[in-house]
Amino acid sequence: MHLGLKKKNVLITGSSRGIGRAIAIAFAHEGANIVICARGKEKLDELKEILNDMNITVLPVIADLTKVEDIKKVAYEALEQFQHIDILVNNVGGAELYRKFENISEEDWIDTFNLNFFSAVRMTKEIIPSMKKMKWGRIINIASESGIQPDPFMPDYNAAKAAIINFTKSLSKAYGHYNILINSVSPALTNTELIEDSFLKEAEMKKTTVDKIMTDFLTHVRPNIALKRPAMPEEIASVVVFLASTKASFITGTNIRVDGGSINSI
Repeated sequence: MHLGLKKKNVLITGSSRGIGRAIAIAFAHEGANIVICARGKEKLDELKEILNDMNITVLPVIADLTKVEDIKKVAYEALEQFQHIDILVNNVGGAELYRKFENISEEDWIDTFNLNFFSAVRMTKEIIPSMKKMKWGRIINIASESGIQPDPFMPDYNAAKAAIINFTKSLSKAYGHYNILINSVSPALTNTELIEDSFLKEAEMKKTTVDKIMTDFLTHVRPNIALKRPAMPEEIASVVVFLASTKASFITGTNIRVDGGSINSI
């Protein structure tokens, strides 16, 4: 299927591993040029080597997207290299599992929103003027099922992801007349390195196996996932690529749930 993404310029935040890495590779398979950014040089370099072999132009930028100056640096280098960005994927994010409300300081709340919400707000603000000039653009914000169906824990993360979904809808109304389509994607539990590391630590602490921790998590924390398994990063990436493509030219302001049937509401 022709998706119309060849030679499009794509900026993906938090792209050195997990869902972001899968998104970068998926766009590269479509012939798009890629800007990748993350804090860790080693993982970024590994991904750059993979993408370089796919006959596209790759720009890696080391950056901490909780910092305003680093966001500006990424945007500046991306626009300097490519003159304009066609597609922005605000993917960077993260959470500490099982964190209870009483144990979350105000500083923790600020840190969580800086990473999961304000990184998207700030990067979008830097990139959207070039899309307005082109009268064409695609922005995909990676939210979470936790933004729709929140857990009793991680209220800071849940609130930040709910804000991303609301932000997406608001901007879709503001920029639709520029042919800038803005959507969010809400994954359920996804089998990323971050999740694997977290489950491994818990398995070591409880002197059990990672498979047992995963089974317990799916049984007690995510019992509503109808498919009874976590998503793979590539399953999220394929939806993101579709939303950026010419095949999704009348979809904007929508939150696509890629959750294996986890959300109970219609």
